[in-house]
Amino acid sequence: MSKGIVLSLYDFTGEACRPWAEAGYTCYAFDIQHEGWKIEGFGKDCGGSIHYRKADLHNPETFHDLINEFGGDGNQVVFGMAFCVCTDLAVSGAAWFKKKALADPDFQTKAVSYAVMCADFFDDLCVPYFIENPVSVLATKWRKPNHSFHPYEYGGYIPYSKAEHPRWPEYIAPFDAYPKKTCLWTGGGFVMPTKVPVTVPTGYSTQHKKLGGKSQRTKDIRSATPRGFAEAVYQSNKGENHETSLSI
Repeated sequence: MSKGIVLSLYDFTGEACRPWAEAGYTCYAFDIQHEGWKIEGFGKDCGGSIHYRKADLHNPETFHDLINEFGGDGNQVVFGMAFCVCTDLAVSGAAWFKKKALADPDFQTKAVSYAVMCADFFDDLCVPYFIENPVSVLATKWRKPNHSFHPYEYGGYIPYSKAEHPRWPEYIAPFDAYPKKTCLWTGGGFVMPTKVPVTVPTGYSTQHKKLGGKSQRTKDIRSATPRGFAEAVYQSNKGENHETSLSI
């Protein structure tokens, strides 16, 4: 038995799904990096799970297939999120935009369209959702973000017993105590959670010193959803209407 389905797009780490899965939801994390299909269970008492599935989310046909799978009269999806690739969007990479445009004049138009496809997909499912990106050209080439936040602003959702990151404690500060402005494009009745900030000891982020370079591993760690924010989003968007178990 599951409380409902949560869909997470461009999600390799599954960190954004974890609070939902731990609460008994069936989550699907789609990303091109996944090899086939892998399932992470969260115990018989919980009943939640994360299904890691390979998917080319730059292909419109993929969304057609996902609508056929998750839409329709039996739609049990209760929440959606997407972490679109920011390589061609983030203003931090503006120095390379001119060179990229020479190689492909439509490179940003394409990148923006991938975010819009995610929003259209969730709108078709009629669920609350957010599209996440750093400060990027989405604000000018699509629409202004609805919200923005820094990871430390939600660090208070992490209990003291779990202060250190369970996967990357050497890279990510305890309690997510670091700044990194992140923007959200939302819809479907998404509720922005109340901030419960923690103090950033140094006043700035030191993680960039450890997470530089172009390796896929460091990119994945940099892009992993902050635990406090993930928990806050779950708490604010689970909704009383999702508490009735559904048979999946």
